[in-house]
Order: sequence, then C-alpha cells, then structure tokens
Amino acid sequence: GAVAALALGGGLLLAAWRWLRGAARPGAIAGSSMRGKTVIITGANSGLGRAAAAELLRMQARVIMGCRDRARAERAAREIRAEVGERAEGEDSGELVVRELDLASLRSVRAFCHRVLQEEPRLDVLINNAGVFQCPYMKTEDGFEMQFGVNHLGHFLLTNLLLGLLKNSAPSRIVVVSSKLYKYGEINFEDLNSEISYNKSFCYSRSKLANILFARELARRLEGTGVTVNSLHPGIVRTNLGRYVNIPLLAKPLFNLVSWAFFKTPLEGAQTSIYLASSPDVEGVSGKYFGDCKEEELLPKAMDDLVARKLWDISEVMVGLLK
Repeated sequence: GAVAALALGGGLLLAAWRWLRGAARPGAIAGSSMRGKTVIITGANSGLGRAAAAELLRMQARVIMGCRDRARAERAAREIRAEVGERAEGEDSGELVVRELDLASLRSVRAFCHRVLQEEPRLDVLINNAGVFQCPYMKTEDGFEMQFGVNHLGHFLLTNLLLGLLKNSAPSRIVVVSSKLYKYGEINFEDLNSEISYNKSFCYSRSKLANILFARELARRLEGTGVTVNSLHPGIVRTNLGRYVNIPLLAKPLFNLVSWAFFKTPLEGAQTSIYLASSPDVEGVSGKYFGDCKEEELLPKAMDDLVARKLWDISEVMVGLLK
C-alpha cells in the first residue's frame, strides 16, 4: 500500500509540474510567416516531423512531407489539415504535399529528388528529420548498417542532390536534427558499416555525431552562397522513435508515467527545428548547434574539421556521388 501511495503522490506532483510547465510553454515562433516558401521535411508523418509540418503549415508554408509509407503519410496529412484548418484555397494558405521517400534506399532518394527538381521552382528549407533509433542489426537496400544508412547517408545524398535548388532559392536553410547522444559516438573509419562489431546504442550515437560533422562541413562549403546549415538536438521527446527499445512489461506503467511527466511532447521537441526553419533571428547563422532555440557548445570531437572532411569524402563514395 505504501508503494502505491508513494507512486500516486509522485504522480500527482508530476502532474502538477507538467501542468505548470505546460502553462509556460512557448507557442509557435510568433510573427514568422512562411508564406510563399517551400519546405521539405523528412519523416513528417509522425513525431517531431509531424509537429513541425503542422506548425509550418500554420505559418502558410508549402510543406512537402518526405515519407517512407505513403498510406500513413496521407493519413497524417489529412489529420494535420483538419487540425490546422486549411484556409480557403487561395494565394494565402499553406499547402501540404506527400511524396514517397525511403532513406534506406538510395534509389528512392534519387527518385524523390528527381521529382522535386522537376516540379518545384524553389526550395527554401530542407529539414533532415527522419531517423531510426537503436534498431537490431539490419542493412539498407544498398547494404549499409541501417542507422548510419538512414540517419546519415540517406540524408547526405538527399541534401547534395537538392543543393542546386537550395542555392537558386537563397537565402535558404538546411536544418539537421541530431541528438545529445552524439556524445557517446565515435567515427570509426575502420568499421563505418559495423561489420566487425555492432552495438545499437553506439551506432545510433555515431550516426548523430555524423549528422553534426556533416552539417559543419556543409556549412563550410556553402559559405557565401546564402544557404545556411545548422544542427540541433530536440531533447528527450515522446515519439515512436523508441519502438525498438525493450521495456519490461512490469516497468511499462512507470516508464509511461515518467515519460509523460518529463519527456517533451513532439510539439515542444520540434520547437528548435521550427525556429531554425523560420525565425528571422537566425538569418545568416550557419554551422552552429542548437538546443531549446539557443546555440549550444559542442564537444571537440563534433568540431573536428579533419574528421568532418574525411567523413564527407567517404560518404560521397558510399552514396555514389563520386565514382
């Protein structure tokens, strides 16, 4: 009985804390209109990507949802449109478009980009958001370890193929969603594909460190073009990213309570992505790392320009940009 009472008391305290925090929660970045702007978001049918898509649609952007599962994406798009309440179809309303994009397939990435380049006269923002988290050892269609393949290589190819359009639409922005867990990652050039050893947590961290190094090297390459690149961590968010994480059945209720109390909602987690995509405050800011809409310090290993350059060169070969 004492344990139950304690749990209940703790639950009530947490509820009160959540409520207070909710009351002080930031809304969408005030006053930013994205009218006339086109935004691509990868993995936009759930979690952070979905929350960002809804907010940017609210700001009247044309949002292209790049998603692996077309049916699920169409369903999410319908729900978002209903939530946002699309204005009368006119010049002033935003627009939501679903396009098939499987980042675990370089063929799919190329097909997606080909279509975008044919159909879209401009691209103002690219948000590299989709991610695979701590999955069992699996390979992409092209034989890459799944987390490195999707989180880094798929986005690497996508971004490179869309660079011309981003440059032509400048000032434009690239937003790369990383994670604080990058701190536990190492770029091991001897075993980038985890053929020798695989640890799902380390491999996730490696892919997120790769995201930051990629954003840094890309920012260097894009100096003077009017295209900015920044990376961010969203914090700990309640999304379906953790679908491969095993929580014992008995611990589930406690985990659910803790996650409800302390984890961010997808909308809270997406604030920094939305901020970097739309805020005038970061106009011209590039090569930085953000959390909670503020610039944050990185560990030295995430600022190693030699490693960033070497990773870039190897990635180019892996995705077939360099023969």
